[in-house]
Amino acid sequence: MSLFWITVIMLIGVIVPVVTERYGRNVNTLCTMIAPAISFAYVISLVPTVLAGNTVIETLEWIPAIGLTLSMRLDGLALMFALLILGIGLLIIFYARYYLSKDEAAGRFFAYLLLFMTAMLSIVIANNVLQLWMAWEVTSISSFLLISFWGSKSGSRKGARMALTVTGAGGLALLAGLLIIADIVGSYDLEVILTSGDLIREHAMYPIALILVLLGAFTKSAQFPFHFWLPHAMAAPTPVSAYLHSATMVKAGIFLLARFFPVLNGTDMWFLIVTVAGLATLVLGAYTALFKHDLKGLLAYSTVSHLGLIVLLLGLDTKLATVAALFHIMNHAVFKASLFMAAGIIDHETGTRDMRQLSGLWKFMPHTATLAMVAAAAMAGVPLFNGFLSKEMFFAESLNQDSLGFLSWMVPVLATLAGIFAVAYSLRFIHDVFFNGEATDLPKTPHEPPRFMKVPVEILIVLCIAVGIFPAFLVGDFLASASSAVLRSELPYYSLAIWHGVNMPLIMSIIAIVGGVVVYAARSHLFRFQAQFEEADAKLIFEAWVQGIVAVATRIDEGLSNGSLQRYVAALLTFAMVIMAVPLIDLSVSKAHLPEQPVSFVDTVAAIILCISALATVIFHRKRALALITLSVVGLIVSVAFARFSAPDLALTQLAVEVAAVILLILALYFLPKSTLTESSPSRVVRDIGIAAAIGGIVATINYAFMTQPLDTISDFYLANSKTGGGGTNAVNVILVDFRGLDTLGEILVLGVAALGIFKLLADIRLSMTSANEKGIPWSEDKHPPILVMISQSLLPLALLVSFYIFLRGHNMPGGGFIAGLITSIALIQQYIAHGVDWIKPRLTINYQTLIAWGVLIATFTGVGSWFFGRPFMTTWFDYFDIPFIGEIELASALIFDLGVYLTVVGATLLILANLGKLTSIHRPTAEE
Repeated sequence: MSLFWITVIMLIGVIVPVVTERYGRNVNTLCTMIAPAISFAYVISLVPTVLAGNTVIETLEWIPAIGLTLSMRLDGLALMFALLILGIGLLIIFYARYYLSKDEAAGRFFAYLLLFMTAMLSIVIANNVLQLWMAWEVTSISSFLLISFWGSKSGSRKGARMALTVTGAGGLALLAGLLIIADIVGSYDLEVILTSGDLIREHAMYPIALILVLLGAFTKSAQFPFHFWLPHAMAAPTPVSAYLHSATMVKAGIFLLARFFPVLNGTDMWFLIVTVAGLATLVLGAYTALFKHDLKGLLAYSTVSHLGLIVLLLGLDTKLATVAALFHIMNHAVFKASLFMAAGIIDHETGTRDMRQLSGLWKFMPHTATLAMVAAAAMAGVPLFNGFLSKEMFFAESLNQDSLGFLSWMVPVLATLAGIFAVAYSLRFIHDVFFNGEATDLPKTPHEPPRFMKVPVEILIVLCIAVGIFPAFLVGDFLASASSAVLRSELPYYSLAIWHGVNMPLIMSIIAIVGGVVVYAARSHLFRFQAQFEEADAKLIFEAWVQGIVAVATRIDEGLSNGSLQRYVAALLTFAMVIMAVPLIDLSVSKAHLPEQPVSFVDTVAAIILCISALATVIFHRKRALALITLSVVGLIVSVAFARFSAPDLALTQLAVEVAAVILLILALYFLPKSTLTESSPSRVVRDIGIAAAIGGIVATINYAFMTQPLDTISDFYLANSKTGGGGTNAVNVILVDFRGLDTLGEILVLGVAALGIFKLLADIRLSMTSANEKGIPWSEDKHPPILVMISQSLLPLALLVSFYIFLRGHNMPGGGFIAGLITSIALIQQYIAHGVDWIKPRLTINYQTLIAWGVLIATFTGVGSWFFGRPFMTTWFDYFDIPFIGEIELASALIFDLGVYLTVVGATLLILANLGKLTSIHRPTAEE
């Protein structure tokens, strides 16, 4: 089994819950868990290999020439995160089965959750920075879907928009940073980047790259000043909150800092920015959590604080601080997931999360209360629980650093203060909810949840206690492996023992615990103090900013958009001239001594006809039919010019496109007004002539520069290798389906999308059609002249035969899928014109949208097929075979790719032309109308 199968299995798993939802919640949940369970089992099977110090790297070549590969890596850091993502994810799925009501779309919820899980897994096991970034953006999109799952609620919609906006903006910054780093190193491969730390840190672009990467990490992990979005993501269902805050989403930014730690750390800039951001987030989050009345709000700000703690550790200039950061990542994921699930149980069984209503739940929910108290103790850093060990390491490293120079003394002081607040808000979580009097006016009568709803919490609580008592036995090897992957050097000495004697970190822990109890006991004074300050609602502030931006954009759009196509074109061309001005100044146009092409009498006549036709199109633009004829003459002469200069493929393509374009314009002319609007004013005519002359002069200058300069050409390479490398003698077609097959794949994809877009626009369009031409002559009632019907029927088999011939010979002679597709399309559209839509419909039952889809899929899977033979994406294959009675023939995979091109072109062309033609058959007004 390969690492790639993890992603493949998870992607398949995304579909499963939607399909199995109809079979009941138990079957749906069980089937949803299959994909992550298989992936989890496979990752577990690789644990011995990774813990032995090996890094599993698997690469699938895509476009290696430009550094694009699909590459996966599983080292100690990726292993730690993969186990957290999959392990906690399985528990969250099981928990969600009991949390979601019967009326909610569990299948859709599980599909979103698995997509989110897949994206997070793809981030941690990616070995290509572009691949990492793509997965990074999918986490933003999938988290948006999860947070907005209850889309009927305003808070869900606003929280989801805020999260997507902030993390999406950070993702763009991250992309820029990763591209700069890859440019410095010369590779997108993560392994190459991680071994080039000195090169990156010494580069002039290092500060910019660092800031951009940190922006991506800080926005995703809710670091100050981007912390405001995370608490409002609590509008999501509690299973989402538990997963998002423990093992995914916010931990993605932490993972990014840890992954690029060997590359970006070690400079004053890193220490200063990361330490200050982490310290500010740590204290601010801990302080704010104390005053939140919503259970999930308190836990959300505690998450912000703990994320700040981890970031602060990664910013300290000691190796052991990094070890402590990784240890706290594991501990925080376990106790925070259990706390959120406990909060969800309380909300589920009482109908509220408001701690001002909740009290005395111990006697109603003793089991849940015990579980929540253990998790809260771990969060507070109480001894014998997992949170205590990593927090003691944090206190120790806060004393042994010099990140802030003469202000470094503030780090241990503020760390202890944050520890005090952590104990205080943990006490509030326990005391105010489970004790502190009797519950009154609850929406529901409190009681214990279903037995199995508590199982995921119980498993995590057992881990909190077990790691707290036996840390070295349970997580020692995992921590060492992850630390080695991050530090990429010999590990510093550290001990995971519970007792290290009476030392300063222990004293700081005691101060934090005692101080937290005191602060909680005196909380009334703090609440009165905090009440003096008006609490700002981040959602309202964010919405105000969004509305302001929309208002500015609307004013700009209204200033630019006045409905005048002429004005838009003038603005576009003027802008093009401005941005081309500087390059054109430096353009060399000195004439070189190149052999001149002979010009024959036929060439001269064709050039004259071309110029006259172009001018006639402009002069007679009011007479649309005549203008269309003169315009088609221009296209015909261009086709002849291509043939004259030994480009028969281009000539055939131009000719076919010209015919299709004329048909399109004829159909469009039918809907235009009988007469054009008033001509432009003289001043506007002068302006337009000036712009046109300037653009024409620029294009002529560039052409002249190209034609008169000796240029190195790559055509010799293609001509020399088209037969040996692509199996065809037609170099043009071999380039399209072999050497530059990826370009062609992108082009047909764009063509298909454009056709579908035009189809949707035409589907609901309502046009007023004229009853007469521009001279007032009514349209003929003879819609389908017999002579046109007979000619088109006679030409159809011949055109299809020519199309088939052009398609088959394209690899060795002028032709190919694109030209053949156009010929087929023209032949079929002739039938529409001759017989009408109603006659064609029952005889040509082809879904053109499906045809486009099949074309793109065939072309894509032709490229994917090369992977099964260990070759890069889009690598073609060909060979020669001796067939009895026929002789030697060539078979090439490019022919299948060309079939995809053919189907896409036919589907796209007919989808546009046929649907435009349908509009003319809806209703044709009579002369009286």
